[in-house]
Amino acid sequence: MRIGIIGAGSMGAIHAESWQATPASLAGFFAESSNEATRLAAKYNARVYENYAALLNDVDVVDICAPTHLHYEFARQAAAARKHIICEKPLARTLEQGRAMLDACRAANVKLFVAHVVRFFPQYARAKQNVAAGNIGTPAIIRLARQAYRPKKARDNWFFDFEKSGGMLLDLMIHDFDYARWLAGEVETVFAKSVAAENLDAPLDFGLAFLKHANGALSHITGAWAFPPPAFRTDIEIAGDAGLIEWKSADTAPLEFFLHQRDGASADVGLPESPLSESPYTTQLKEFYNALVNDTPTRVTAEDGFAALQIALAAIESARTGKPISLAEARA
Repeated sequence: MRIGIIGAGSMGAIHAESWQATPASLAGFFAESSNEATRLAAKYNARVYENYAALLNDVDVVDICAPTHLHYEFARQAAAARKHIICEKPLARTLEQGRAMLDACRAANVKLFVAHVVRFFPQYARAKQNVAAGNIGTPAIIRLARQAYRPKKARDNWFFDFEKSGGMLLDLMIHDFDYARWLAGEVETVFAKSVAAENLDAPLDFGLAFLKHANGALSHITGAWAFPPPAFRTDIEIAGDAGLIEWKSADTAPLEFFLHQRDGASADVGLPESPLSESPYTTQLKEFYNALVNDTPTRVTAEDGFAALQIALAAIESARTGKPISLAEARA
């Protein structure tokens, strides 16, 4: 299996390194920055492609690590060439693009994987396993936070062009929108608020979203591009009628469980594997590789990627209008 990576920025570099842990071979890179692509190609004994058509001709799988607004066109051409696709989150910049990507891949009978890597972090994966096992009963309240520093300040950085990136609500908070839906199921309503600075020199970008799930659970999600670098903090709190799961990335302790005793028996909650044992990006690509070779299921699907996109775009619309957005009506 030969892999072609689109993009040679930070995600392209992470994916290139992660592919080394699979039997797949890295054919090369196609990227806007020829210097970065050349550096990565030399490191992995791969090729720099001068045009996308040449890469498509040489590979079995296209791994899209380009800016968000470019995902659709790269995926459309890959599907037309009948190449399997791995796409960094978010799936696309608009719902229309995301829907078209799913339709094109179905029509071409190729697989589309969306790289929602948070599902592969050991603490998040173990918390999900315990929720699915019923160890905290029925989830009622989920609180998630993801707070970091703004991407590198530059006037030409695509992150700061809302039409290209969707801003912090789409690029950063979509991780937790996806995770909340993984835990508690479909989302019916989204209500969000955001505060952002127009001045790039003012590191102010906060978002707060409330999700009402179809099963009655509520998710409270906080995001920020506002911390001084290199600060990066994430929090998990999942409360159910039989217990509570907590974790903060700043803590040295593993997941904490506070469980009601039922019939004198203790739940086997387990502990997460060491986060240092393997990069979650590597775990993710190993799972995608196995699905391509053996047609096995993965913990995140293309439809999951589309659903997360729908929640994030609803949060953006809610923050803009000041009104809750009904996803149930959109799906009707």
